[in-house]
Amino acid sequence: MKKYTDQGKVDTRSGFGAGLTELGRTNPNVVALCADLVGSLKMQDFINENPNRFFQVGIAEANMMGIAAGLTIGGKIPFTGTFANFSTGRVYDQIRQSIAYSGKNVKICASHAGITLGEDGATHQILEDIGLMKMLPGMTVINPCDFNQTKAATMAIAEYQGPVYLRFGRPKVPNFTSNDIPFEIGKGIILNPGNDVTVAATGHLVWEALQAAEALEIEGISAEVINIHTIKPLDTELLISSVQKTGCIVSAEEHNYLGGLGESIAGALAKNHPTPQEFVATKDTFGESGKPAQLMEKYGLNKTSIIASCKKAIRKK
Repeated sequence: MKKYTDQGKVDTRSGFGAGLTELGRTNPNVVALCADLVGSLKMQDFINENPNRFFQVGIAEANMMGIAAGLTIGGKIPFTGTFANFSTGRVYDQIRQSIAYSGKNVKICASHAGITLGEDGATHQILEDIGLMKMLPGMTVINPCDFNQTKAATMAIAEYQGPVYLRFGRPKVPNFTSNDIPFEIGKGIILNPGNDVTVAATGHLVWEALQAAEALEIEGISAEVINIHTIKPLDTELLISSVQKTGCIVSAEEHNYLGGLGESIAGALAKNHPTPQEFVATKDTFGESGKPAQLMEKYGLNKTSIIASCKKAIRKK
């Protein structure tokens, strides 16, 4: 299989910050808004270079969404920044009415997503945000896997017309993708070809899927790993093509199995190519306080769970 090298651990939120800073230099219509979390969202460099294109809203996330929607009317491309829990659950009504229903060109950028938020615990570890956002008509949902891809995704969504939910995380994770690959919204990427089982992973679970594939190869199992960075619109064509070859699939995500990537895949396959599937995700539960790595292990969001799920999926063929 193709080997991927950890180029150095860095948080995906820093990829967002780097992408936003680059956009500040290249796209004069990009503006940024934040709900009192500039440091956590890595927005300071953009602010330093573009002080007149930044709006500090304070702890008033609902107002931030309304302001962002209004800014689009004048041709601006607003990027809102706060934690994923506050970017979705706290402001769902404002997003639904002022952004999604109205088709406003707002980029909702959400850090500290999933259980890897860590010590702040269940109240902040939203595991339902993908489901909330993908159900909104017209909303594009993106969950990149590392620093390089998050930076590329941040820059790509500025060119995309329509509301976008961009999800990224807090902890430092392996940075393993190339920094010169264009980001194509809605197009999954085959990272490792395989014949025995498909592993469709998103976000932090992509690296874990690659590690699982290496371990499975030693046992004579060939796993095809696909990076599904765009959950909506889903690359159904690529997924169907893969399972036609492998005959089974495992979905892997840092999210509740209800409403997440796995559910989207299951729906697409049920309608087009029914296929045995296993889910690596949280099992309809809230999180808890702890170190990110410990929580990922406890909740079964790692290569060990992916390996076990692959073997189970293969047995179902």
